[in-house]
Amino acid sequence: MVWRQILLDRSARPANVAAMIDDTGLSRAISDAHLPGAACLIVDRDTVRYSRSFGFADAPAKVPMKIDTICQIASMTKALVSLGIMQLVEGGRIELDAPIGDVLPELADPQVLTGFAEDGSPILRPAARPITLRHLLTHTSGLGYAFVQPEILRYYQAVGIPAAGSKASITMPLLFDPGDDWAYGVSTDWAGLAIEAVTGTDLQSYLSANVFSPLGLKNTVFRDTLPAGAAKVHVRNPEGGFVLNPLYLGGGEFHGGGGGLTSTTEDYARFLQMMLRGGELDGNRLLKTDTIAEMIRNQVGEIRAGHMTTAMPAFAVPFDTFPDQHTGWGLGFLINPEPIPGGRSAGSLCWAGIFNSYYWIDPIAGVAGVFMSQIAPFGDPGALVAFKALEEMAYS
Repeated sequence: MVWRQILLDRSARPANVAAMIDDTGLSRAISDAHLPGAACLIVDRDTVRYSRSFGFADAPAKVPMKIDTICQIASMTKALVSLGIMQLVEGGRIELDAPIGDVLPELADPQVLTGFAEDGSPILRPAARPITLRHLLTHTSGLGYAFVQPEILRYYQAVGIPAAGSKASITMPLLFDPGDDWAYGVSTDWAGLAIEAVTGTDLQSYLSANVFSPLGLKNTVFRDTLPAGAAKVHVRNPEGGFVLNPLYLGGGEFHGGGGGLTSTTEDYARFLQMMLRGGELDGNRLLKTDTIAEMIRNQVGEIRAGHMTTAMPAFAVPFDTFPDQHTGWGLGFLINPEPIPGGRSAGSLCWAGIFNSYYWIDPIAGVAGVFMSQIAPFGDPGALVAFKALEEMAYS
Protein backbone atom coordinates (compact mmCIF):
# COMPACT_ATOMS: atom_id res chain seq x y z
CA MET A 1 0.00 0.00 0.00
CA VAL A 2 1.42 3.37 -1.04
CA TRP A 3 0.18 5.23 2.06
CA ARG A 4 1.68 2.62 4.39
CA GLN A 5 5.08 2.93 2.70
CA ILE A 6 4.98 6.72 3.03
CA LEU A 7 4.09 6.44 6.70
CA LEU A 8 6.97 4.05 7.23
CA ASP A 9 9.48 6.30 5.44
CA ARG A 10 10.73 8.53 8.27
CA SER A 11 13.23 10.22 5.98
CA ALA A 12 10.53 11.59 3.68
CA ARG A 13 10.26 15.38 3.76
CA PRO A 14 7.55 17.59 2.26
CA ALA A 15 9.31 19.05 -0.76
CA ASN A 16 6.65 21.66 -1.40
CA VAL A 17 6.44 23.42 1.99
CA ALA A 18 8.73 26.43 2.26
CA ALA A 19 10.77 27.02 5.39
CA MET A 20 9.86 30.72 5.27
CA ILE A 21 6.22 31.33 4.50
CA ASP A 22 4.70 34.56 3.23
CA ASP A 23 1.32 34.85 4.98
CA THR A 24 0.09 37.99 3.23
CA GLY A 25 -2.72 36.07 1.51
CA LEU A 26 -3.87 34.43 4.73
CA SER A 27 -3.79 37.71 6.64
CA ARG A 28 -5.84 39.39 3.92
CA ALA A 29 -8.34 36.50 3.81
CA ILE A 30 -8.92 36.66 7.57
CA SER A 31 -9.38 40.43 7.42
CA ASP A 32 -11.75 40.21 4.43
CA ALA A 33 -13.71 37.45 6.18
CA HIS A 34 -14.38 39.78 9.13
CA LEU A 35 -13.56 37.01 11.59
CA PRO A 36 -13.28 37.95 15.26
CA GLY A 37 -10.06 35.97 15.54
CA ALA A 38 -8.20 32.88 14.36
CA ALA A 39 -5.18 30.79 15.29
CA CYS A 40 -3.30 28.95 12.54
CA LEU A 41 -0.58 26.30 12.45
CA ILE A 42 1.16 24.33 9.70
CA VAL A 43 3.33 21.32 10.55
CA ASP A 44 5.33 18.68 8.76
CA ARG A 45 6.43 15.37 10.25
CA ASP A 46 9.15 16.94 12.36
CA THR A 47 8.64 20.68 12.75
CA VAL A 48 6.16 23.50 13.10
CA ARG A 49 6.42 25.34 9.78
CA TYR A 50 4.06 28.22 10.57
CA SER A 51 2.33 29.55 13.67
CA ARG A 52 0.37 32.77 14.05
CA SER A 53 -2.78 34.12 15.68
CA PHE A 54 -5.01 36.95 14.47
CA GLY A 55 -7.66 39.18 16.02
CA PHE A 56 -9.54 38.51 19.21
CA ALA A 57 -10.59 35.63 21.43
CA ASP A 58 -13.27 37.98 22.79
CA ALA A 59 -13.92 40.75 20.28
CA PRO A 60 -16.25 42.93 22.40
CA ALA A 61 -13.73 42.91 25.26
CA LYS A 62 -10.71 43.22 22.89
CA VAL A 63 -9.01 40.13 24.36
CA PRO A 64 -6.35 39.01 21.85
CA MET A 65 -6.44 35.58 20.27
CA LYS A 66 -3.19 33.73 20.96
CA ILE A 67 -1.77 30.58 19.45
CA ASP A 68 -2.40 28.82 22.78
CA THR A 69 -5.88 30.25 23.40
CA ILE A 70 -8.26 27.51 24.51
CA CYS A 71 -11.13 26.92 22.07
CA GLN A 72 -14.08 24.60 21.83
CA ILE A 73 -12.89 22.20 19.13
CA ALA A 74 -16.33 20.55 18.91
CA SER A 75 -16.34 17.80 16.26
CA MET A 76 -12.56 17.86 15.97
CA THR A 77 -12.93 15.81 19.17
CA LYS A 78 -14.03 12.88 17.01
CA ALA A 79 -10.58 12.19 15.57
CA LEU A 80 -9.01 11.96 19.03
CA VAL A 81 -11.73 9.63 20.30
CA SER A 82 -11.37 7.50 17.17
CA LEU A 83 -7.66 7.21 17.89
CA GLY A 84 -8.40 6.19 21.47
CA ILE A 85 -10.81 3.43 20.60
CA MET A 86 -8.54 2.11 17.84
CA GLN A 87 -5.95 1.53 20.58
CA LEU A 88 -8.49 -0.81 22.17
CA VAL A 89 -9.14 -2.50 18.83
CA GLU A 90 -5.40 -2.95 18.33
CA GLY A 91 -5.12 -4.43 21.82
CA GLY A 92 -7.94 -6.91 21.18
CA ARG A 93 -10.26 -5.40 23.79
CA ILE A 94 -13.04 -4.53 21.33
CA GLU A 95 -13.81 -5.63 17.77
CA LEU A 96 -14.59 -3.42 14.81
CA ASP A 97 -17.23 -5.72 13.36
CA ALA A 98 -18.89 -7.29 16.39
CA PRO A 99 -22.31 -5.98 17.44
CA ILE A 100 -21.65 -2.89 19.55
CA GLY A 101 -24.74 -3.81 21.58
CA ASP A 102 -22.55 -6.40 23.30
CA VAL A 103 -20.65 -3.47 24.82
CA LEU A 104 -23.41 -0.83 24.83
CA PRO A 105 -26.79 -2.42 25.62
CA GLU A 106 -28.53 0.84 24.64
CA LEU A 107 -27.61 0.07 21.01
CA ALA A 108 -28.49 -3.64 21.13
CA ASP A 109 -31.94 -3.32 19.55
CA PRO A 110 -31.73 -0.49 16.99
CA GLN A 111 -34.93 0.78 15.40
CA VAL A 112 -35.18 2.53 12.04
CA LEU A 113 -37.39 5.61 11.65
CA THR A 114 -39.58 5.11 8.57
CA GLY A 115 -41.93 8.09 8.91
CA PHE A 116 -44.57 9.70 11.09
CA ALA A 117 -48.21 8.82 11.71
CA GLU A 118 -51.03 11.32 11.20
CA ASP A 119 -50.86 12.26 14.88
CA GLY A 120 -47.15 13.01 14.52
CA SER A 121 -45.90 9.94 16.37
CA PRO A 122 -42.82 8.26 14.86
CA ILE A 123 -43.13 4.99 12.93
CA LEU A 124 -40.31 2.54 13.65
CA ARG A 125 -39.20 -0.91 12.52
CA PRO A 126 -36.35 -3.16 13.70
CA ALA A 127 -33.03 -2.60 11.94
CA ALA A 128 -31.96 -5.22 9.42
CA ARG A 129 -28.62 -5.79 11.15
CA PRO A 130 -26.79 -4.76 14.33
CA ILE A 131 -24.67 -1.64 14.67
CA THR A 132 -20.91 -2.26 14.85
CA LEU A 133 -18.00 -0.12 15.97
CA ARG A 134 -16.98 0.23 12.32
CA HIS A 135 -20.42 1.69 11.62
CA LEU A 136 -19.94 4.19 14.46
CA LEU A 137 -16.49 5.32 13.33
CA THR A 138 -17.58 5.70 9.69
CA HIS A 139 -20.95 7.37 10.40
CA THR A 140 -22.77 4.57 8.62
CA SER A 141 -24.64 3.52 11.78
CA GLY A 142 -27.80 5.41 10.81
CA LEU A 143 -27.56 7.71 13.85
CA GLY A 144 -27.98 11.41 13.09
CA TYR A 145 -27.99 14.86 14.66
CA ALA A 146 -31.05 16.94 15.49
CA PHE A 147 -29.35 20.03 14.02
CA VAL A 148 -28.47 18.25 10.76
CA GLN A 149 -31.37 16.00 9.74
CA PRO A 150 -34.92 17.39 9.95
CA GLU A 151 -36.26 13.88 10.61
CA ILE A 152 -34.31 13.62 13.87
CA LEU A 153 -35.47 17.06 15.01
CA ARG A 154 -39.06 16.10 14.20
CA TYR A 155 -38.63 12.86 16.15
CA TYR A 156 -37.53 14.74 19.26
CA GLN A 157 -40.36 17.23 18.85
CA ALA A 158 -42.74 14.28 18.87
CA VAL A 159 -41.32 12.43 21.86
CA GLY A 160 -39.90 15.36 23.85
CA ILE A 161 -36.80 17.51 23.46
CA PRO A 162 -34.02 15.96 25.59
CA ALA A 163 -31.76 18.01 27.85
CA ALA A 164 -28.49 19.10 26.28
CA GLY A 165 -25.62 16.93 27.42
CA SER A 166 -27.87 14.07 28.49
CA LYS A 167 -27.66 10.51 27.19
CA ALA A 168 -31.22 11.04 26.00
CA SER A 169 -29.84 13.63 23.57
CA ILE A 170 -27.89 10.92 21.72
CA THR A 171 -30.62 8.28 21.97
CA MET A 172 -32.65 8.12 18.77
CA PRO A 173 -33.89 5.80 16.03
CA LEU A 174 -31.76 5.21 12.94
CA LEU A 175 -32.25 6.98 9.63
CA PHE A 176 -31.42 3.76 7.70
CA ASP A 177 -30.14 0.25 8.28
CA PRO A 178 -26.55 0.17 9.54
CA GLY A 179 -24.05 0.13 6.70
CA ASP A 180 -26.51 1.24 4.01
CA ASP A 181 -25.68 4.96 3.86
CA TRP A 182 -23.71 7.79 5.49
CA ALA A 183 -25.19 10.34 7.89
CA TYR A 184 -23.35 12.68 10.22
CA GLY A 185 -24.44 12.21 13.78
CA VAL A 186 -23.84 11.11 17.36
CA SER A 187 -21.97 7.91 16.46
CA THR A 188 -18.66 9.04 17.99
CA ASP A 189 -20.40 9.98 21.25
CA TRP A 190 -21.34 6.32 21.49
CA ALA A 191 -17.77 5.31 20.58
CA GLY A 192 -16.61 7.37 23.54
CA LEU A 193 -19.09 5.59 25.78
CA ALA A 194 -17.77 2.28 24.42
CA ILE A 195 -14.28 3.28 25.60
CA GLU A 196 -15.72 3.83 29.07
CA ALA A 197 -17.58 0.51 29.03
CA VAL A 198 -14.52 -1.48 27.93
CA THR A 199 -11.99 0.23 30.21
CA GLY A 200 -14.13 0.87 33.26
CA THR A 201 -12.93 4.46 33.45
CA ASP A 202 -14.27 7.79 32.23
CA LEU A 203 -13.33 9.09 28.79
CA GLN A 204 -11.21 11.97 30.11
CA SER A 205 -9.11 9.62 32.24
CA TYR A 206 -8.59 7.12 29.43
CA LEU A 207 -7.67 9.70 26.82
CA SER A 208 -5.45 11.63 29.24
CA ALA A 209 -3.39 8.53 30.00
CA ASN A 210 -3.31 7.00 26.53
CA VAL A 211 -3.57 9.89 24.06
CA PHE A 212 -3.16 13.36 25.57
CA SER A 213 -0.20 12.66 27.87
CA PRO A 214 1.83 10.62 25.34
CA LEU A 215 1.31 13.38 22.77
CA GLY A 216 2.22 16.13 25.23
CA LEU A 217 -1.17 17.83 24.96
CA LYS A 218 -1.33 20.30 27.82
CA ASN A 219 -4.70 21.96 27.25
CA THR A 220 -6.90 19.29 25.70
CA VAL A 221 -9.60 18.58 28.28
CA PHE A 222 -13.29 17.83 28.75
CA ARG A 223 -14.38 20.67 31.04
CA ASP A 224 -17.65 21.46 32.78
CA THR A 225 -17.24 25.15 31.98
CA LEU A 226 -14.96 27.25 29.80
CA PRO A 227 -11.94 28.53 31.74
CA ALA A 228 -11.02 32.18 32.03
CA GLY A 229 -9.25 33.41 28.93
CA ALA A 230 -10.82 30.84 26.59
CA ALA A 231 -12.11 32.08 23.26
CA LYS A 232 -15.77 33.01 23.16
CA VAL A 233 -18.22 32.01 20.43
CA HIS A 234 -19.14 35.04 18.31
CA VAL A 235 -22.12 35.88 16.14
CA ARG A 236 -22.13 38.80 13.74
CA ASN A 237 -24.65 41.55 14.45
CA PRO A 238 -26.36 43.72 11.81
CA GLU A 239 -24.21 46.74 12.74
CA GLY A 240 -21.05 44.93 11.66
CA GLY A 241 -19.74 43.98 15.10
CA PHE A 242 -20.09 40.85 17.20
CA VAL A 243 -22.21 39.59 20.05
CA LEU A 244 -21.20 36.63 22.17
CA ASN A 245 -23.09 33.34 22.09
CA PRO A 246 -22.92 31.54 25.47
CA LEU A 247 -23.31 28.10 23.84
CA TYR A 248 -20.95 25.57 25.40
CA LEU A 249 -20.74 21.94 24.28
CA GLY A 250 -19.04 20.58 27.40
CA GLY A 251 -20.48 19.41 30.70
CA GLY A 252 -23.56 17.24 31.01
CA GLU A 253 -24.10 13.60 31.98
CA PHE A 254 -21.12 12.24 30.04
CA HIS A 255 -17.97 13.34 28.25
CA GLY A 256 -19.11 14.07 24.71
CA GLY A 257 -16.82 12.04 22.46
CA GLY A 258 -18.46 13.62 19.45
CA GLY A 259 -17.72 17.23 20.33
CA GLY A 260 -16.99 18.02 23.97
CA LEU A 261 -13.25 18.77 24.04
CA THR A 262 -11.52 22.10 24.51
CA SER A 263 -8.02 22.42 23.08
CA THR A 264 -5.53 24.73 21.35
CA THR A 265 -3.96 24.88 17.92
CA GLU A 266 -0.61 23.89 19.44
CA ASP A 267 -2.08 20.77 21.02
CA TYR A 268 -4.05 19.75 17.97
CA ALA A 269 -1.05 20.22 15.70
CA ARG A 270 0.85 17.61 17.73
CA PHE A 271 -1.94 15.12 17.06
CA LEU A 272 -1.68 15.96 13.35
CA GLN A 273 2.08 15.35 13.44
CA MET A 274 1.55 11.97 15.09
CA MET A 275 -0.79 11.02 12.25
CA LEU A 276 1.78 12.15 9.67
CA ARG A 277 4.41 9.99 11.42
CA GLY A 278 2.28 6.85 11.30
CA GLY A 279 1.24 6.71 14.96
CA GLU A 280 4.38 7.94 16.78
CA LEU A 281 5.61 11.27 18.13
CA ASP A 282 8.70 12.07 20.21
CA GLY A 283 9.42 8.38 20.67
CA ASN A 284 5.92 7.60 21.98
CA ARG A 285 4.01 5.16 19.80
CA LEU A 286 0.23 5.45 20.14
CA LEU A 287 -0.77 3.09 17.33
CA LYS A 288 0.96 0.69 14.97
CA THR A 289 1.62 1.95 11.45
CA ASP A 290 -0.71 -0.71 10.05
CA THR A 291 -3.53 0.54 12.31
CA ILE A 292 -3.01 4.11 11.13
CA ALA A 293 -3.05 2.88 7.54
CA GLU A 294 -6.41 1.24 8.22
CA MET A 295 -7.79 4.42 9.79
CA ILE A 296 -6.90 6.52 6.75
CA ARG A 297 -8.26 4.01 4.22
CA ASN A 298 -11.70 4.66 2.71
CA GLN A 299 -14.06 2.35 4.61
CA VAL A 300 -17.37 3.17 2.96
CA GLY A 301 -16.89 1.93 -0.60
CA GLU A 302 -19.37 3.41 -3.06
CA ILE A 303 -21.22 5.38 -0.37
CA ARG A 304 -20.49 9.11 -0.63
CA ALA A 305 -19.59 10.69 2.72
CA GLY A 306 -19.13 14.15 4.15
CA HIS A 307 -22.21 16.08 2.98
CA MET A 308 -24.55 17.63 5.54
CA THR A 309 -28.01 19.14 5.36
CA THR A 310 -29.34 21.34 8.14
CA ALA A 311 -32.35 21.46 10.41
CA MET A 312 -31.05 24.51 12.30
CA PRO A 313 -29.46 27.01 9.89
CA ALA A 314 -28.68 29.43 12.71
CA PHE A 315 -26.35 26.76 14.10
CA ALA A 316 -24.98 25.18 10.91
CA VAL A 317 -25.61 25.75 7.22
CA PRO A 318 -25.61 22.95 4.61
CA PHE A 319 -22.04 21.78 4.14
CA ASP A 320 -20.11 19.78 1.56
CA THR A 321 -16.33 20.15 1.58
CA PHE A 322 -15.75 18.78 -1.92
CA PRO A 323 -19.06 18.79 -3.80
CA ASP A 324 -17.39 17.72 -7.06
CA GLN A 325 -15.70 14.65 -5.57
CA HIS A 326 -17.00 11.26 -4.42
CA THR A 327 -15.57 11.73 -0.94
CA GLY A 328 -15.03 8.74 1.33
CA TRP A 329 -14.62 8.20 5.06
CA GLY A 330 -12.00 6.36 7.07
CA LEU A 331 -12.12 5.42 10.74
CA GLY A 332 -12.63 9.00 11.88
CA PHE A 333 -11.87 11.23 8.88
CA LEU A 334 -13.24 12.56 5.60
CA ILE A 335 -11.06 11.49 2.63
CA ASN A 336 -10.76 13.33 -0.68
CA PRO A 337 -10.10 10.84 -3.53
CA GLU A 338 -8.69 13.47 -5.90
CA PRO A 339 -5.96 16.08 -5.37
CA ILE A 340 -6.92 19.68 -4.64
CA PRO A 341 -5.36 22.20 -7.05
CA GLY A 342 -2.79 24.21 -5.13
CA GLY A 343 -3.42 22.13 -2.01
CA ARG A 344 -3.63 18.71 -0.45
CA SER A 345 -2.91 15.39 -2.16
CA ALA A 346 -5.45 12.72 -3.03
CA GLY A 347 -6.12 10.57 -0.01
CA SER A 348 -5.74 13.38 2.50
CA LEU A 349 -7.83 13.51 5.68
CA CYS A 350 -9.85 16.35 7.16
CA TRP A 351 -12.79 17.44 9.22
CA ALA A 352 -13.99 20.40 11.26
CA GLY A 353 -15.56 21.79 14.42
CA ILE A 354 -18.96 23.48 14.59
CA PHE A 355 -17.54 26.91 15.50
CA ASN A 356 -15.59 27.11 12.23
CA SER A 357 -12.41 25.30 13.13
CA TYR A 358 -10.86 23.06 10.47
CA TYR A 359 -7.87 20.78 9.87
CA TRP A 360 -6.31 18.64 7.15
CA ILE A 361 -3.69 15.87 7.16
CA ASP A 362 -1.77 15.05 3.98
CA PRO A 363 0.14 11.76 4.44
CA ILE A 364 1.53 11.91 0.90
CA ALA A 365 3.15 15.37 1.13
CA GLY A 366 3.81 15.02 4.85
CA VAL A 367 2.11 18.27 5.79
CA ALA A 368 -0.91 19.18 7.92
CA GLY A 369 -2.62 22.30 9.18
CA VAL A 370 -5.16 23.49 11.72
CA PHE A 371 -7.28 26.65 11.70
CA MET A 372 -9.26 27.58 14.81
CA SER A 373 -11.89 30.29 15.00
CA GLN A 374 -14.95 30.63 17.23
CA ILE A 375 -17.87 32.00 15.25
CA ALA A 376 -21.36 30.72 14.45
CA PRO A 377 -23.03 29.42 12.39
CA PHE A 378 -20.87 26.62 11.03
CA GLY A 379 -19.86 26.82 7.38
CA ASP A 380 -19.07 30.53 7.56
CA PRO A 381 -17.98 31.43 3.99
CA GLY A 382 -15.24 33.77 5.16
CA ALA A 383 -13.77 31.19 7.53
CA LEU A 384 -13.72 28.64 4.73
CA VAL A 385 -11.89 31.06 2.44
CA ALA A 386 -9.36 31.79 5.18
CA PHE A 387 -8.81 28.08 5.85
CA LYS A 388 -8.27 27.54 2.13
CA ALA A 389 -5.70 30.37 2.18
CA LEU A 390 -3.87 28.61 5.00
CA GLU A 391 -3.79 25.39 3.00
CA GLU A 392 -2.61 27.08 -0.19
CA MET A 393 0.10 28.87 1.79
CA ALA A 394 1.36 25.50 3.01
CA TYR A 395 1.86 24.28 -0.57
CA SER A 396 3.05 27.54 -2.11
